[in-house]
Formats: sequence, structure tokens, C-alpha cells
Amino acid sequence: MIGFIGKIRRRMPLGWLQLSRHKGRFLVAISGVAFADLLMFMQLGFQSALFNSATRLHKSLQGDIVIFSTQARNLTDMSTFTRRRLYQAMNVPGVKSVDAIYTNTIKWKNPLTRNRNNLLIVGFDPDQQVFNIPEINTQLQKTKLPDTLLLDTKTRGEYTEVISQIQQGKTVTTEVERRTVTISGLFTVGSSFGSDGHLMTSDQNFLRLFPRREAASISLGLINLKPGHDLEVVTNALKNHLPQDDINILTKEEFIAFEKGYWQKASPIGFVFGLGTAMGFTVGVIIVYQVLSTDVNAHIKEYATFKAMGYRNIYLLGIVFEEAFILVISGFIPGAGISIGLYALTRQATNLPLFMTGLRAIQVLILTFIMCMISGIIATHKVQSADPADMF
Repeated sequence: MIGFIGKIRRRMPLGWLQLSRHKGRFLVAISGVAFADLLMFMQLGFQSALFNSATRLHKSLQGDIVIFSTQARNLTDMSTFTRRRLYQAMNVPGVKSVDAIYTNTIKWKNPLTRNRNNLLIVGFDPDQQVFNIPEINTQLQKTKLPDTLLLDTKTRGEYTEVISQIQQGKTVTTEVERRTVTISGLFTVGSSFGSDGHLMTSDQNFLRLFPRREAASISLGLINLKPGHDLEVVTNALKNHLPQDDINILTKEEFIAFEKGYWQKASPIGFVFGLGTAMGFTVGVIIVYQVLSTDVNAHIKEYATFKAMGYRNIYLLGIVFEEAFILVISGFIPGAGISIGLYALTRQATNLPLFMTGLRAIQVLILTFIMCMISGIIATHKVQSADPADMF
């Protein structure tokens, strides 16, 4: 081991010498790798923000099992099912309580700017805490007042003045579904790709806003288990007890996975982000290949001399891989730095949960390494297969 390390230390850094000799070409190569990394960072970041923003409300649900319509696609397009299923669920051993939730997407008019946003409005029994969000649970009594709503502070749009007025205790009114409503409180969840924000209210206020909606037609059913009962056992018992021609019965974690699955597979947005990551990787392979191929061709006689002297192809590959590794590190650092800045800018503009994570940084670093290694192998193919005598 010590002897191997000694050889590495004594080895002349030919890769570095070749790259640094042409500084202009080296800078172009670094810029190309950084650009490819930037593309991958942004696409993976957007994809992560898509999943996280789409499931924030799911994660805050105060329930062990979720029931929803088989026609539901995602939380902003839930469809409805009969409330009778919740009453039937109470007969299953291990079920402690059930709660009904109503959801709908509405056109919301900004009280000050009069601009319209697509918001998800959620109605539920204010005597029950169906969300693990303290800001909502401490203001449940407010939602019992007629036509009174709670507003998401992270709603996309110009709401700074509206939020400030509510925090000062002032009354803010606007129009929802041709009905005048009062905003009496605030909470924080955040916007998503499916909605610009959220509104919370009581089930009675929800039904007032949508008079054609029957109270027996609900969007979500939450089931809480009695202490000591196994989640999987009760879930299977519910599936055996309830007819499943109109409802899905999933655990909370499965419901979160259901939402992610929609955005990843059924929605074109998930495909676009995956394609964008693949394109960034491909662009990086092409850029690095062009740089390394140009460098190999410029030193083709030197490589031929090495082969004539008895050096094996693995040694020549080592030189090119050294260059590729240098490009990996040199391009990754500025690519990651610029991405962090763009994450912050996007987060401020859209309220999406877009953050740099260690796992994503490692993921992109590995992709960059693979990208450069592929380019290096392709670039040295000519040297590996050529006869040294033919190169002079």
C-alpha cells in the first residue's frame, strides 16, 4: 500500500499539465462542466420541490389511514365519495375515530390587487384537529364564524399588505365563488405546482361556498387507530370490510406516495424534469468529450511515443481520466455555487421548497464523474486501437 501511494506521488501530473497549458481551452471546459452541473442541479431541484410542495399538506394530516375516491388523481383533483364509507369504517376493530375533509380548487381574488389565483380550499369539522399545524389548530374557533377563512401566508402573489393587515387585527374581505368572505387568520403551508396556496375553513362554511355540493359527498376520509393496534392489520381489515369499487384505502405514507406517483408518472411535469436532467448529463458528455478529444488529437504523437516505449493503454487512459477528474472538481464547484444562488432566487419568487441538499450534491457529483469518465473512454478510443507506427 505504501509503495502504491509512493508511485502515485512520484507520477508526473501529465493530465494537469496538458489542461493547464491551454488556459483558454481549460476555462471553456470548466464552464461546460459547470453548465451541465447547473442543468442537472436545477432539474433535480425542481423535481424535488415538485414532490415536496405537492405533499406538504398530506404530511400534516392527523390520521393513520386515508380513504378517497378511486376517481381521484391528486389532492387538487380529488373527486368525491359517500360519507357512508366512514360510518362503515367505524365497525372495524381498531378504528378509534373518523373525520371528513372537503377540498376544491377555486379562483381566489386578491383583496388588494384584484388579481386571481388558483387556491385549494379545505373544509373540515372545526371541533376536530385534522391537521398537525399549530397555526390552524389555535384558530379553529374563528372558522366557525359564517363566511370566515384562514389564509396561507405563503400564497403565491402580492399578499404582503394583506398579511400585514390581518396580523394587525384588521378585517380583510374578498370574494370567493360570488360570495363575500372574511379572512380572519393566517397559517403557513406554501404553494405547489398544483395550487398557488391554501385556504382553511369549517365544513359548514365550505358547503355555503359550494351550495351544490352535498354534505354527504366528501373528498378525504381520515381514520385514526386505537392505541396498540397494528396499522397494516387494520388497513387490511378495512379493505376486506368496505367495498372498494368507489374508494381507495391507503395508509398515510401510501397516500403521500400516491401523490408523488401522480406528479412523477401521470403528470407531464415530472417527465419534463427527468428529461431535463438526462439532457444536462448528455450535454456534459458531449462538451467534455470535445475537450478531451481535442486534447488527445493535439498530443497524438506523444501518446504514440508512450505506446512505442512500452506503456500500456491503461497508462494512457490514466492521463485522460486525470484530466476528466480535474474537470469534475473544477466544474462541480462553480456549478453548485451558482445553483445555490438560483435556488434562493427561485424560492423567493415562487415560495417553492427549493433547497440544496447534501444528497443532491453527492448525486450530481457522481453523475458528473460518470459523465466525464464516459467522455474520457470515448476520447481515448483512437489511441487505444491505433498502431504507434501509423501515428508518425
